Amino acid sequence: MRYIVLVGRVCYAAIFLFAPLGHFNSQTVTYAAQQGVPMANVLVPLSGVLALAGGLSVLLGYKTRIGAWLLVLFLVPVTLSMHNFWAMTDPMMVQIQQAMFFKNLALLGAALLLGHFGAGPLSLDARAGAAAPSAP
Repeated sequence: MRYIVLVGRVCYAAIFLFAPLGHFNSQTVTYAAQQGVPMANVLVPLSGVLALAGGLSVLLGYKTRIGAWLLVLFLVPVTLSMHNFWAMTDPMMVQIQQAMFFKNLALLGAALLLGHFGAGPLSLDARAGAAAPSAP
């Protein structure tokens, strides 16, 4: 059973390890600027760094609570600015962006759980805790 949390962390982290790579190309920055993201040339790559750092943290189980809060910091503004289905008129785009919004909402919920409960038993955090001397 201890492996279930590890597998869950790997599955969860995957999206934050692969998706941010697009945050460093001009097409993504241009698209974000068209969606009204201010200073997109700075904020889009920064969001990629947040997602990548948080994803690596969760994957490795190292400083997982901090990594999860980096993902929260990434997900909240991205979800609200890039998946604002309520502001769209094309029914197909409303459906697509609504699905993306709720996907991000689920990712946000998982990040909050990781931020609270941590990485679980098979993690670098757990190893560091086991190696730490106990208080008298």
